[in-house]
Amino acid sequence: MYKLYVIPGSHACRSAILMLEHKQLPFRRVDVITLTHPLVVRLRGFDAGGERRIAGDRRPPPLRAGDRYGTVPALAVDGQRVSTNRQIARFLDHRHPEPSLFPADPEQRRAVEDAERWANDTLQMAARRIALAHAVRNPSAMSRATADGRMGYLLYRRALTRRLIIPLIGRFVFAVDRADPDLLADLPSILDRIDAWIADGVLGGEQLNAADFMVAPSLALILYRPDVLPQFEGRPALELVDRLLPEPA
Repeated sequence: MYKLYVIPGSHACRSAILMLEHKQLPFRRVDVITLTHPLVVRLRGFDAGGERRIAGDRRPPPLRAGDRYGTVPALAVDGQRVSTNRQIARFLDHRHPEPSLFPADPEQRRAVEDAERWANDTLQMAARRIALAHAVRNPSAMSRATADGRMGYLLYRRALTRRLIIPLIGRFVFAVDRADPDLLADLPSILDRIDAWIADGVLGGEQLNAADFMVAPSLALILYRPDVLPQFEGRPALELVDRLLPEPA
């Protein structure tokens, strides 16, 4: 039985959940309170997996601390500890080759790994900052919008906690104080790139892959903002999110 440490509503953590479900592996989910997770996972034997995240052009002290001490998702099994989605994907494929998370053809695999790397290094942070910027500008509206959604409630179950804490995370951890217009200006090019990969068969194919499981949760996080849906409508990128993380009934 795998044990997966996650933050509720985290797009990075949902990627690991999707990979375990793709493999049809039994696992026990352990929810960790956000902001405590670096210490919690370090005390359970995990490291930060070599991540070095940048928020725009900055690395605020809380972000550096998280990269130094530990991160989620964090996967434990048989005394082994693995963190970060890229390491988890390869660990799972080594232990459970089928269904694979990567194409067998070397050229196709390189294309998927390129998309996976971009999703991890660029898209994941962009999605986080786009969502958090809305919370900084309008905490009450974002608290209501994140009570439920494609990945459940976001970070904290209680509305008051979301309204008070999520904007602070945005400002002091991910440097989104007044960056909202610039962040949203990047969204069309982000969606164009994803649509192009779908058109080329790198993403959204009959056999889903690690890059699909990285990209879809980040898009789902952005969609917690009610004002961005018009930019998604009619796009293959939205079809990919609907396929993997549909709106709750």
